[in-house]
Amino acid sequence: MAVGYGEAALVVPEGTPMGGYVDRPGPSTGVLDPLQVSAVTWSAGGRRFALVVADVICVNDDLVQRVRREAGCELWLAASHTHAGPETGCVPGGGPTPGPWAEAIAAACRSAVQAAVAGERPCEGGAHRGELRGVGADRSRPDAEAVVPLDVIAVRDGGLVGVVVVLPVHPTVLPASNRMVSADLVGAVRRRLRERLGGQVWVVVATGAAGDISTRHTRRGQDAAELDRLGDVVAARCIELLAEPATPAWPSAAPAPHSSRSLSPSEAPIDTDADVAGMAPVEVAWVGRRLALRRATVAVDVDSLVADVERAAADPVAARLARSRLEGVRARTSATGPIGVEVSVARLGDLLLVGLPGEPFLAVAASIADSGAGQPTVVLGYVNGYPGYLPTADAYARPEYEVLASQVAPGSAELLAATARDLLAEVSS
Repeated sequence: MAVGYGEAALVVPEGTPMGGYVDRPGPSTGVLDPLQVSAVTWSAGGRRFALVVADVICVNDDLVQRVRREAGCELWLAASHTHAGPETGCVPGGGPTPGPWAEAIAAACRSAVQAAVAGERPCEGGAHRGELRGVGADRSRPDAEAVVPLDVIAVRDGGLVGVVVVLPVHPTVLPASNRMVSADLVGAVRRRLRERLGGQVWVVVATGAAGDISTRHTRRGQDAAELDRLGDVVAARCIELLAEPATPAWPSAAPAPHSSRSLSPSEAPIDTDADVAGMAPVEVAWVGRRLALRRATVAVDVDSLVADVERAAADPVAARLARSRLEGVRARTSATGPIGVEVSVARLGDLLLVGLPGEPFLAVAASIADSGAGQPTVVLGYVNGYPGYLPTADAYARPEYEVLASQVAPGSAELLAATARDLLAEVSS
């Protein structure tokens, strides 16, 4: 299999409205660290698949479809979910992408994918998975254990060429008062890991199923120094995992002629046993499915939430949780009707990737990854659209921020997980 990597800068002018926090005090005032779009391409048997990660708060369906049309191959567009980037139309249930950013992000995606394709070379892949401690925890439970799964996909050509890290933690170290542009935790991990691996090794960091996981109870500050500290913790754990034996993901092979045809999510899944123009069996396969989610109907006593904030004023942790519940109500929209979403699965050799839209809870990803039948299975969030938070059904009994802000009805996350498991079975057969 041939693998390529490319990146492109995403320039944010001073004075840009920023996404992520409803109580931001104003537009951007400068750049703490630059934003970028990263692309990895896999090519084999006449098919090419691209994973593109943009340092933005979310990607809406209109932007995803535009980038796909211009790519010439099957493509997933993921948001890093930084809360210190431009506002890209991120509302629960999805919305239109502001014109200037639709153009700027699409242009950066084109550039990054073109660079990745131009740099493709035969490489083998290996999957590493382990626990990451001290970085992310359930943000609504102050006593929750600070441990999450960490996936590292290594790309090798003799030596290490690049890594794809999937980190299921909200990249929200910097506070709502911050007005400096930053890729936040994703950028810090990317920077620190690249420094440890050497400048010639590329690093892509994607956000996993982080709907209920953040640094709220693990961070020691909310500034650049804390970004560096947490970035170092994640980078060091990645290095440890890379030193351990990998689960084989795909073998190295010479690149084959590429077919530019891309399946839409509504088409039938690829026949993974078929030959393409007399070549070897397909090693790059993908399938997607569109679903319509019911909207939630949540009755909320706002006066009670305001009173909770006042009662908790003396306890910083309790006060933060109380404020977040009120923020959840403020984040809801009055839109009606079903919410269209896409669930996607890709197979790269023996590696299985699952792309979920919006902000799924970590338990949703666990229920999918555990069905991988022995194959390495990695679940990404914030991919190909933004329906908002996707809490587990049992979470609706405890109305914390994520449930109050969610636009989808209970059971939606389980429907997406079941769909993903069905697609995994199809693409693996």
